[in-house]
Amino acid sequence: MPKSRRNKLVSLTETEKKTREHKEALVDLIRQAADDNKYCWIIEAGDMRNSGLKDVRAAWKGTGRLFFGRLKVMALALGTTPETSHKPELYRLSELLTGSAGLFFTNWDEKEVKEWFDDFSKPDFARTGNVATSTVELDEGPVIHRPSGDTLPHTLEPALRKLGLSTSLLKGVPTLLSPHTICKEGQTLSAEQAQILKHLGIMMSTFKLQVKAYWNEGNAGEGEIQVLDKDVQMS
Repeated sequence: MPKSRRNKLVSLTETEKKTREHKEALVDLIRQAADDNKYCWIIEAGDMRNSGLKDVRAAWKGTGRLFFGRLKVMALALGTTPETSHKPELYRLSELLTGSAGLFFTNWDEKEVKEWFDDFSKPDFARTGNVATSTVELDEGPVIHRPSGDTLPHTLEPALRKLGLSTSLLKGVPTLLSPHTICKEGQTLSAEQAQILKHLGIMMSTFKLQVKAYWNEGNAGEGEIQVLDKDVQMS
C-alpha cells in the first residue's frame, strides 16, 4: 500500500538547519555591505509594504543595499558591543533596531541620501486599522472603479455582496441596489472597508521610509554616529 502523504514526516533538524543557514547568510550579506560602503543608515518603515520596498531597491540598484529581516540577526551582523562591532562604532546602531527598522548601506553623501528618503513616497491601499482620509459614498447603480471610471467586472459581484454591499448582477454589471457609505473621514477602517476600497481602486495610504540615524566610516576609519530623529535617545 502506498504511503499517505498526510503522514509524511518532516525532520525538525533539517528545518532548523535551513533557518540557521538563512540567518548566517543574512549576517554575511550585511557585513559585506558594511565593508563595501561608507555609510549605514537606520531606516524606519512604519507600515511595511513589499511593493514600496521593491521600488526603493530598484531605485538604488547598484548604489545601495536595503535590508529588512529579524532584528536580532541584523544586530548580530553589526555587533552589539565594542568587542563584537564589525567596524568601529557600528555596534551602536544595533540599539536602534526596533519595531520595523531596517538597514541601508551606500557610499552616497549623507545629505543626498536624507533628501532622497524625505522626498520618496508611494500611494497605496489602506489596510485594516488605517484611518480613512476621506468620506466615500456610493450611489445606487453600477459600481464604478474610481480611477478608470469603468464598471467592476461581473466576477467581483459575489465578493462585494459578501463584504456587506447590497449588490446584484444586472445585465452582467455589479449594481448597488441602494446608496451606501463605505467610510467616513477619520474613521478607523475595518477589514471589509479596506477590501472594498481596494476593489474600487481608492488609495488612502502613503508608503514612506524615515531615516533615523546613520553610521559614517570617517576619514580615518574611526567611525561615528549621527542621530537625525529628535525622539531617538542613544546610550
